[in-house]
Amino acid sequence: MPKSKRSKVFHLTQVTKKTREQKDKLFSNIRDIFFGKTKLTARALGTTPEDAQADGIDQLTRYLAGSVGLLFTNRAPAAIQSYFASLTHVDFARAGTVASRTVTVPPGLVYSTGGEVPAEHDVPVAHTLEPELRRLGMPTRMVKGKVCLGGDESGEGSAEGYTICREGEVLDSRQTRLLKLFSVCMSEFRVGLLAYWSAASGEVTELEGAKERLAMLQQQQEKGGGKGKAKEGDDGEMEEDEEDEE
Repeated sequence: MPKSKRSKVFHLTQVTKKTREQKDKLFSNIRDIFFGKTKLTARALGTTPEDAQADGIDQLTRYLAGSVGLLFTNRAPAAIQSYFASLTHVDFARAGTVASRTVTVPPGLVYSTGGEVPAEHDVPVAHTLEPELRRLGMPTRMVKGKVCLGGDESGEGSAEGYTICREGEVLDSRQTRLLKLFSVCMSEFRVGLLAYWSAASGEVTELEGAKERLAMLQQQQEKGGGKGKAKEGDDGEMEEDEEDEE
């Protein structure tokens, strides 16, 4: 069918065309990021003085255990430590985290935040979540197309609500899933520095608290069969690799 000359396309958006230089810069930045197993990373750095890529850098390999990362930078170690000391993000708790407070879902109509905010500022959970809530241990039921905890929407028939966790107890995967469904954050993501290597001196300097963090990472790796995750308040651990500018 021939194209109609009366039919015109009007674009409601307008964007700036990306230049070749911008694309090349983007690809260059992406190539600065690499992801792989810790053993492979250790082999790339060198595990002995003979096969080390730089003088003394092989000493970093003993810190490559568990969930760790390498940061390549020309900045001073003090600046890097100051940056990561102030870097924190609230996150959902993972299994093994200690509950910081008690969370109880009140009886009656179940809301999306589980009673964390007043009902007038909240919305009921979707009915499609009811089977999963029941599977996770909550005694919920459908009443007139709404998810309820107890006898009806008013909560009659249930003197108490459902306690997901209590302050001080270690959370399991079922509890963390429920907390996430109700958008309750109990963890704080931080990055703990273990050590840094300096190109100027060719030496590795261990930072304060590195031994405790390293021992924790190794224990988690053994428990998880080599797939352990950092759980120091859900901290991520990172090694600082400082390269002095020429």
